[in-house]
Formats: sequence, C-alpha cells, structure tokens
Amino acid sequence: MKHQLKGIVFDMDNTILSSKIDFQAMKNETYQFLVSKEILPGGYNLDYHTTSTIVEEAIQTNRMTEVLRNEMWDIAKKHEVCGMQGADLEPGAVEILNKLQGRYHLAIVTNNSVEAAEIALRDNGIYEYFDFIIGRELMKSLKPSPDGYLRVLDEFKNSANEWLSIGDSWIDGKASISAGIRFIAYRSDKEMLKQMKVNPTAELSDLLELMSLIEQIEEGSV
Repeated sequence: MKHQLKGIVFDMDNTILSSKIDFQAMKNETYQFLVSKEILPGGYNLDYHTTSTIVEEAIQTNRMTEVLRNEMWDIAKKHEVCGMQGADLEPGAVEILNKLQGRYHLAIVTNNSVEAAEIALRDNGIYEYFDFIIGRELMKSLKPSPDGYLRVLDEFKNSANEWLSIGDSWIDGKASISAGIRFIAYRSDKEMLKQMKVNPTAELSDLLELMSLIEQIEEGSV
C-alpha cells in the first residue's frame, strides 16, 4: 500500500543534536528532590525510568504544589541549558534537513523546555528548518505520552499515517506509536526498545539513510 507522507517529526536530543545533557544526573537529582519532599517513595529502580516518567508519577500523586512543580522543572532546566551549551549537530543533520525542507512539514517534539530547545536549534543554525516546535510547556503529558505528537497532527490537520517519527529513545517510540505515527529508531538501544515493547518500522544508524527509507515507505515496500 502506497503512502504519501506529509510530515516528519523529530526528537531533538541525540537525534538532531548530539546532546551533552547528563540525563542520568538529571533523573537522579529530580528523583532525590521528589523523595526529599515526600512526593515519591524511595527505592525506585531508575533503570526503567526516565526523568519524564518520574515526573509523571509525581504529578499523578496530586501532591505537587505549583511551587514544588517549579522547583522540580528548575532542576531539569538547569541540566538542559548546561548540556545544550556547545552541543553539536548529529552527523548528516543539515544535509537531511536540506533534502526534506519544502517537501514535508518538519516538526520537533522534545521533553526539553521550549526555551532550551529554541536556543540550541538557533545556536546550530537549524531553527528555521522547523515549522513547529513542541516542548514540554506545550504538552499535557511528556513522552512517553503521545500528547506532543497528537498536537503536531492537530496543528497540520493530517492523519497519523501521513507522518513519520524519528527518535533515539524508547519514549519517542512509545509516544509516536501511541499517536498512530510510524516510528523510525535512530541509533537506539535495541535491548531497551525490546524490553519496553516498542517495535520500530525501521532502524537507522545514519540520518542520510532516511531519504531512501522514505521512498520505500511511499512506494509501499516498507
């Protein structure tokens, strides 16, 4: 079955940008903060959590005041801004964006703050490639929730099968597939994808492989 694609949504960290964010430190500090405030219990196995899944559990307790929420997000923002300083582009990012621009809508869905995302994209000279940038302030729930991807579909009034999603993490895949958008894994941890039951349409080790993959999808051979 042939598919005429209308748009492509990218994750940002380690998909478009070679992020220097210390995600482990961000996750640990966020969790310790929430334990210290008696929002979450101690003893979590953090191997199966990301900062976003920990935050979501904290919010679900309904014990988060606005002050606590702001303090919690300040931790994440501190790590994001620090990790985005001097972040380079992933190999092939500019080349693939040049090939895609004008042919497809291009969007970013990231759990980072909009501010951190925009600064990093501008610093690397690629902000103008994207039609729509969704950061955490624009989502009801963070990835692995599909909310950010659903916002993209709503913005462009397209159906899910007219879009592709590219990301490096299982949370990108979970969110994308839950929104009905086919997921392409880029340099992903295959074992973690398997453990989290995320089945990508295809896997890439090089962003420049994306063009031939898109052609195959549009022809219906993938």
